[in-house]
Amino acid sequence: MLRIGIECESIEDLQTWGVGRILKSLLKKIAENRDDLREKYRFILYFKSHVPDFDFLKDPIFEKHLLTSWILPRSFSFYYYLRLPWQLWRDKPDLIYLPNYMLPFFVTSRSLVVLTEDVYYEINRGSLPWRYKLAYRIFSGHAARAATRILAISESSKKNVARLFKINPDRISVNHLGVDIVNHSHSEIREGGKYVLYVGQAFPRRHLKETILAFSQIASEFPEINFIAVGRDKYNPPQIIDLIKEENVKLGGERIRHYDYISESQLLSLYKNAICLVYVSSEEAFGLPPLEALGYGTPPVVTDSELTRELLGNNAIFVSCPDSPQEIANALRLAIKDGKRREEISKQGRLTIDRFTWQNHFLKFKKVVEDVINI
Repeated sequence: MLRIGIECESIEDLQTWGVGRILKSLLKKIAENRDDLREKYRFILYFKSHVPDFDFLKDPIFEKHLLTSWILPRSFSFYYYLRLPWQLWRDKPDLIYLPNYMLPFFVTSRSLVVLTEDVYYEINRGSLPWRYKLAYRIFSGHAARAATRILAISESSKKNVARLFKINPDRISVNHLGVDIVNHSHSEIREGGKYVLYVGQAFPRRHLKETILAFSQIASEFPEINFIAVGRDKYNPPQIIDLIKEENVKLGGERIRHYDYISESQLLSLYKNAICLVYVSSEEAFGLPPLEALGYGTPPVVTDSELTRELLGNNAIFVSCPDSPQEIANALRLAIKDGKRREEISKQGRLTIDRFTWQNHFLKFKKVVEDVINI
């Protein structure tokens, strides 16, 4: 029996982004594939504060450990850097999977750690508070040096991670993420789009500020179209809410709206009916929103980069300079006015995203785990 530990603090918050969304999808697939796994695998899940009430976590293939009590600190630092290594020493799993970019000291089990260039960017140029930057610098750096295997989420990211963290590429495996698409007909997804959409935590590298300014530039040309942004403001200090208020005053109405978080069903509805999704990121290891939008026939507006070409091919409208509101405005104008181009992207998009399924992600994860254990 192979005992695989998985660090799960990122799924404790019901409002999950990024790592949490990815890990939830993987755990769901493990539960769905239980019949093929139960003879050989046992998955040990580690939580900081509580075990969320998700149906898939009730599957007996999961053994759940809550690493806290009323007498212990509930801080992430205590849990991740001290309590987790202690519990791993006691449990001695065959492998521990750490999706949160960091390897604590004193972990003696084989380890599989996700690393991305996003982390390197946040350490060196991002807007995170200094204590988070310091933690990433120490423990992501330790992962780069000491993890048994590094997991990247795209071929482009593997190259960047190897270069930035100075890792031998032979220590890095690639596992593309998946996209959840609810079955729909072509006619259903192209009706009623009267807004441009942004989805994702608003780190400065994703240029939501420049995108809002770009929309303001073209808003008078398209008075029937609004802009909707979904994702927490990660600027330091926060500035998106104030910027939206200022731009809406200039535009004479609530043309730009922002939500910190919405439900999955609301998000799917926004994807289906948007004119386009704009996601012009300077630093990205994968980026799910453009593929999710494409799965619903909604064309993405993205930065022209090695990563976006790897994932999307030509099925997007590209921005060469994401720092420029003018360039983003030109791309948005094209996305809104060129119905033929939108239709071409919509038709080809489904073929593109068929490669990115959570079942494929799970199968590759299982293979990498077996490879690492057999080193």
